[in-house]
Amino acid sequence: MTLKLQMLGTGGAFAKSYFNNNALVFDEDFTLLVDCGVTAPMALHRLGRSFEYVDAVLVTHTHADHVGGLEELAFKMKMQYKRKIPLYIADSLVTTLWENTLKGGLYQEGSITSLDDVFKVFPLTPGEAADISPGIRAELIQTRHIPGKDSYSLYLNERVFFSADMTFDPALLLKLVQERGCEVILHECQLEGPGQVHTTLDELLSLPEDIQKRIYLMHYGDNMSSFEGRTGPMRFLEQHRIYEL
Repeated sequence: MTLKLQMLGTGGAFAKSYFNNNALVFDEDFTLLVDCGVTAPMALHRLGRSFEYVDAVLVTHTHADHVGGLEELAFKMKMQYKRKIPLYIADSLVTTLWENTLKGGLYQEGSITSLDDVFKVFPLTPGEAADISPGIRAELIQTRHIPGKDSYSLYLNERVFFSADMTFDPALLLKLVQERGCEVILHECQLEGPGQVHTTLDELLSLPEDIQKRIYLMHYGDNMSSFEGRTGPMRFLEQHRIYEL
């Protein structure tokens, strides 16, 4: 089944022009929000939408540009829309998300004392695909980002790789393409500097051309336009444009 993708934002953590790298994945009448960063509410507003139209949210890791909008999402769902939205998250991140990120703002004695009070929590086991909707199947793949902090990328419908923040892992990309039939790679890209916790453009340009042709670049800096024409066969994802995958 063909999925549709619309990036709420395509920018890195500190980008001001392109919003946080969060996405909407559409399956017919079902909308999955992949990560919900600080700018997600504003990005939805710019599109004339609200959290009301999101059916589920999936979190890749707990940095603010990926989870900073969850407090607003939770309050909106509980207070305004009167429903719990499904939250898909790696089992290793459930406690961390509540205790280290959301508890300080969401906690209300006798009302909100855990993630389960505001979300329908679905813990995911990395390496095991789960059906999010009739047309969206997602598998978490653990990828390297910050030492000591768990972070996961996604493999959607056994054909689309959606990277979270990650350091360069050419072996994983080759395996996905050569052994698992990956057709599309949506990859974060740090345009300049050494790739200490992110994958750089220079690193991606070192991949075989057959791999590069499958890659769309995202999670880039505000200076993206100065790199147009310097990315080989790889293309920049555009925020708000709808793609068929």
